[in-house]
Amino acid sequence: MAFGKKIRLGDLLVEKGLITDDQLQFALGEQKKLGRKLGGTLIELGMINESSLLNLLSGQLNIPLIDLNSSNYRDEVAKLLPETLARRYRAIVLEDREDGYLVGMADPTDIYALDEIQDKLNKPVTQAIVREAELLENFDLVYRRTEEISALAEELGQDLSESATDLSDLLQTEMTDAPVAKLLQSIFEDAVQIGASDIHIEPDQHVIRVRQRIDGILHEQVMKEKQIAPAVVVRLKLMASLNISEKRLPQDGRFNMIVNNREIDVRISTMPVQFGESVVMRILDQTQGALELENLGLPPDLLHRFRKNFHLPNGMILVTGPTGSGKTTSLYAALKELNQAESKIITVEDPVEYRLSRVNQVQVNTKIGLSFANVLRSALRQDPDIIMVGEMRDAETVEIGVSAAMTGHLVLSTLHTNDTISTATRLMDMGVEGYLLATTLRTIIAQRLIRKNCRSCTEDYTPDAFESSWLLEKLGIDVNTHHYQKGRGCKQCGSTGYSGRMGVFELLDINAELAEALRNNNSQAFVEAAERAPGYQPLAMVAHHHAANGKTSIEEILRLAGQVREDIIDQPTLTLEIED
Repeated sequence: MAFGKKIRLGDLLVEKGLITDDQLQFALGEQKKLGRKLGGTLIELGMINESSLLNLLSGQLNIPLIDLNSSNYRDEVAKLLPETLARRYRAIVLEDREDGYLVGMADPTDIYALDEIQDKLNKPVTQAIVREAELLENFDLVYRRTEEISALAEELGQDLSESATDLSDLLQTEMTDAPVAKLLQSIFEDAVQIGASDIHIEPDQHVIRVRQRIDGILHEQVMKEKQIAPAVVVRLKLMASLNISEKRLPQDGRFNMIVNNREIDVRISTMPVQFGESVVMRILDQTQGALELENLGLPPDLLHRFRKNFHLPNGMILVTGPTGSGKTTSLYAALKELNQAESKIITVEDPVEYRLSRVNQVQVNTKIGLSFANVLRSALRQDPDIIMVGEMRDAETVEIGVSAAMTGHLVLSTLHTNDTISTATRLMDMGVEGYLLATTLRTIIAQRLIRKNCRSCTEDYTPDAFESSWLLEKLGIDVNTHHYQKGRGCKQCGSTGYSGRMGVFELLDINAELAEALRNNNSQAFVEAAERAPGYQPLAMVAHHHAANGKTSIEEILRLAGQVREDIIDQPTLTLEIED
């Protein structure tokens, strides 16, 4: 539908009594500063909420307000509108009807945008209203780069076949128009767009695999052009200033690039495998910077206790968990709050992940003897107030860290242990005397990242017999007293049932009873005292609390607990007879 005349949104809102004329005039003045349309400006200023605005427009224009996250539109229909046009005019094609197209728009009063869309589609357009935030989320899902990646891989494969796999042109790092450069740019754009934390490029016998880790789980795209693998690896090595002639040994490096107007820091690791070199890249979005402490997901009581401990003048605070559980992110959030002009902070990391101004960040380099222990010794001569050690890897580093905590410094670090209780035992196993730990250790935080139920397809869920039995046996929880949910899988979550991750935290403050057990080197007494400690809850119990509130699933609790379902693994296996 097209409008006979342009609707003046501000006048309409004043007429309906949703804003005053003074508010309208102020919003019109602020509109230029914010660089947004009037509706977005009013929402930004808090003068009206988005639902009220959209419901008003829906009723006034007599067009439907559609929830995109529950809409069943098809990607191929949405792609009828080119991405550049869709993003510019905040519009998406929802249905291909006999009499035209149904198009969702964030601003249905934009007559110019409607005319442009109608000209491009070359068919009549019927409008619907959609929320802008939902629209932007769905753009990232619809306009994936997978087809573009496949096409560029095919183009690169043809070029290499024609030139007999001559890679000499790839040595020119400025050749941004080369097919291999375009291919990698598309791979990075796709990864950033969908929020992948890692990219894996793996050559196989007949194919090359590109896998992206999204919410902790790998998703795979397979391409038949296996011959492009060496070109891709060479290009990445050039970007990271690695030795392109060395293919027999693993190499590590890093580089920066701009992807979708965001500054991306990429850590790269190469390793020789059977059919070439495997490459894994960790993506760090420097545009976002370190998280605020409140955004980590710590419950209010744990946040208060954590904050209280790291504001102490001295002592040691440890964050534990497996690789990829968000330990460094938690420490950076604490450092961001501690980063004041009156405090000198030194970090020792491998590698430096986020850049913090005013903080002296040192990256270890074992090749030249710049180990954690050596840097830590030197750091103590730099008159620091706070020291962050990326990881307590060996007894020497732990010993120096404990000594620093005893001599008036606040020491923050990470350790690879499963929970808070086993951390103190691990430190004693590394040779630290119990009485030193009792004096210096302030608090231990264990953490994990679990997947959140997709908000678009979450539905009620009844635990099966195995889950019910496990929860009752391990946590003492009767599932009949709780209500659970789980995502069934939809377009928005890639049919996984999950979207995004959240932190699960276990915090143990070292009180007098725990300190006494440490002094006596009594591990069993420490365990018993920890279980009685005020505010202590094991990780699985905390995860269950989130599941009972519908935020995650029982499946994620089992995954966090490292529980393998016996009803799945106890299946008949196929025995293969291998001939000599």
